[in-house]
Amino acid sequence: MSALISLRKRAQGEKPLAGAKIVGCTHITAQTAVLIETLCALGAQCRWSACNIYSTQNEVAAALAEAGVAVFAWKGESEDDFWWCIDRCVNMDGFRVVKLSEVIRQVDVVITCTGNKNVVTREHLDRMKNSCIVCNMGHSNTEIDVTSLRTPELTWERVRSQVDHVIWPDGKRVVLLAEGRLLNLSCSTVPTFVLSITATTQALALIELYNAPEGRYKQDVYLLPKKMDEYVASLHLPSFDAHLTELTDDQAKYLGLNKNGPFKPNYYRY
Repeated sequence: MSALISLRKRAQGEKPLAGAKIVGCTHITAQTAVLIETLCALGAQCRWSACNIYSTQNEVAAALAEAGVAVFAWKGESEDDFWWCIDRCVNMDGFRVVKLSEVIRQVDVVITCTGNKNVVTREHLDRMKNSCIVCNMGHSNTEIDVTSLRTPELTWERVRSQVDHVIWPDGKRVVLLAEGRLLNLSCSTVPTFVLSITATTQALALIELYNAPEGRYKQDVYLLPKKMDEYVASLHLPSFDAHLTELTDDQAKYLGLNKNGPFKPNYYRY
């Protein structure tokens, strides 16, 4: 593990993982302990469980626990023990839950997604620090009280499309995106390539639905067959100059597949 020790010595002064919370599920041996110790030395907070009920070296797990690492593992776990350990491993504290009014002076970005109205009020906006970014992913354009910003004492400056600076008399600026409307729709954050995949799949599904003989589909939800997924993917390969190696007859026979697909069963999830 000399390379790992060298990395630890070189980087531990910088603490590149300071604040990181890392959960791992591996064999717990003397070798993986060096990895865990290195992550901790680089600033991470680690919690670990075993991926195998027989491979844990108890003395190693005990040493890690004594060093302050949260370890949930021992040799010879039952199946119930195994899942209990994983559950305890991932059962970390979540985000701190506070009122917006308690942290509004410190935050750099405020994103609303509640489905309610006036979640961010004029009072909140007045207390925000300079250059705070405000945007909405929730219900319509009512979550942020944008109307309250349309007053004579505040100046609106259009920086670019969908980006406004609202300027207070003391010079403070709040960056408002999309005038408080739905961010992903107004600011086009979905790449065209992704939408192309979605739209092509929808078009093929409609073709299938329209041309299917009566009775094939009932009023229900149907998963698209993998062959259609793979066809849509193949249509997009030229857009990033991708070239696939085709199976030989012998390879296809060995794998039990048709050379033209589908290559994965319908229950497979990418």
